[in-house]
Amino acid sequence: MTESRVKTGIEGLDYVLRGGLPENHIYLLQGEPGVGKTTLAINFLMEGVRNGESVYYITLSETKKELEIIGKTHGWDLNSFSILELSVIEEQLKLEAQNTVFHPAEIELNQLSQILMAEIGKVRPTRIVFDSLSEVRHLAQSPLRYRRQMLALKHYFLQSNATVLMLDEPHGPSSDLQVDTLVHGIINLEMWAPAYGAVRRRLRINKLRGLRYSEGYHDYVIKTGGIQLYPRLVAVDSEKTYEHGQVESGIKAMDTLVGGGLDRGTSNLFMGPAGSGKSTLASQYVYEAARRGEKSLVYLFEETLQNFLARTSSIGMDFRKYIDKGIINLTHVDPAELTPGELSSQIWQASEKEGIRLLVVDSVNGYLNAMPDEKYLAVQLHESLTFLSQRGITSILVMAQHGVMESMSSPADITYLADAVIMLRYFEFQGQIKKAISVIKKRTGAHENTIREYLIGAEGLRLGEPLNEFQGVLTGCPTFVGSQKSMM
Repeated sequence: MTESRVKTGIEGLDYVLRGGLPENHIYLLQGEPGVGKTTLAINFLMEGVRNGESVYYITLSETKKELEIIGKTHGWDLNSFSILELSVIEEQLKLEAQNTVFHPAEIELNQLSQILMAEIGKVRPTRIVFDSLSEVRHLAQSPLRYRRQMLALKHYFLQSNATVLMLDEPHGPSSDLQVDTLVHGIINLEMWAPAYGAVRRRLRINKLRGLRYSEGYHDYVIKTGGIQLYPRLVAVDSEKTYEHGQVESGIKAMDTLVGGGLDRGTSNLFMGPAGSGKSTLASQYVYEAARRGEKSLVYLFEETLQNFLARTSSIGMDFRKYIDKGIINLTHVDPAELTPGELSSQIWQASEKEGIRLLVVDSVNGYLNAMPDEKYLAVQLHESLTFLSQRGITSILVMAQHGVMESMSSPADITYLADAVIMLRYFEFQGQIKKAISVIKKRTGAHENTIREYLIGAEGLRLGEPLNEFQGVLTGCPTFVGSQKSMM
């Protein structure tokens, strides 16, 4: 029998949980101050309000006014549900009138529990948030008493047929696991600050009894309106059938060089030094796809939208008309603000809801800068490329290499991830710097093994005949053994 699920109000979290939290159970929401526990908890209750449920927020750490301030920043009206705060509990304890404010440790634990149960019995909520367990732990003063109290609360909550979120702070590896063993599931929130840029946050399901869920870390951000979570992209769950074919550039010589075109569903790496024409070549494929009516998604990490449009317009590509029609989605990315999970989620959304056929990341260098830890770049990039491949979406990655002429180096070796690698190079000829293009790898199908001259002008891109009369073009200082007539 399948258990009924309770939506959390966070689309990404419900996806990670494979539909939501199993109802009528207790869950522990753990995290340091500032990770967004309260925001997630209110998100959870507001979803209940939208469904016409009775919900209850029990706060022993924050006041109702403080919660209302949080709600106001997200556009939530907290008057739509009941809030029981510590000051109300103190009044019901009927202590001395002059003592109006107490530290939680001064309140008798048994009396506190009785009042909580009585108040819950009046409201009979289907969703409860208990904020926070640290206050109960302080009152208990001993692990044994704390566990007994938590068992009593668990028994009562389960009898109430409510789904409960208990908020708590982690206590390190030496802490007791009094609550961890009692709850049905544990959601852990983490936060850290990179050397530069915005704070990063991520979520992980530590435990969910008897049920499958999406494991690993999932990035999330706190925005106006609540928490937005970006599930980790899992390529093996996304395989679909698609029509095979080739993606043409619109330049006959270029298509001949790559063996008729880039194969659909493949990843393609355009690499070379700065200014060699990598972005322009990628733009050519996007422009030609738009002329065929195929949608593209382009991420610009270094170049602004205005510069991109000005550059492409100067060589005869009118991107604006296709952007206005929604055929091309041009997005400028700030590496300091973007999380890898957010980028993967945007790619997933574009493939599922917008039907893109071509993706361009310009450049991988910028994507690398967006990563909090460089050693995971290849893994996450591989997952994204595999996902795109299984959907028949062609991807183009632009990667700038460092150095001059033959002494080129890359910020990361990802050539093994790409199905095709197109290399651009400078070379010197009679006191002029010229450009050359070649295909050094293509997994599917044949391609030319030649090196061609590559030119960018007002009329667009052009490729010359194979440079058969040169030796050592890729070194940057070739030897010319032919006639000048062979050069463009």
